[in-house]
Amino acid sequence: MTYVIAEPCVDVKDRACIDECPVDCIYEGARSLYIHPDECVDCGACEPVCPVEAIYYEDDVPEHWQGYYAVNVEFFGQIGSPGGAARTGVLPYDHPVVAALPPQM
Repeated sequence: MTYVIAEPCVDVKDRACIDECPVDCIYEGARSLYIHPDECVDCGACEPVCPVEAIYYEDDVPEHWQGYYAVNVEFFGQIGSPGGAARTGVLPYDHPVVAALPPQM
């Protein structure tokens, strides 16, 4: 099980969750943040600090954002598991679902 970042994060990227994550598993794409499902330790530290309520436990993602579990997983298809977001910095791409969204702000 893992936590998932859903659509409310798109074009916001507040980063408070990054500061709270003890294992550095929240990566930054061009328009959104993503939680690496293999690196997340399910501590839940990220969820309460998100100002736009974009982070959900995998089983608690609202129905209209259920697809964001796959978005978070598939985002890492190109880079695998680098062992921490600090190693990659901001990645210059997003999952196609996120990239196709109109500007959110």
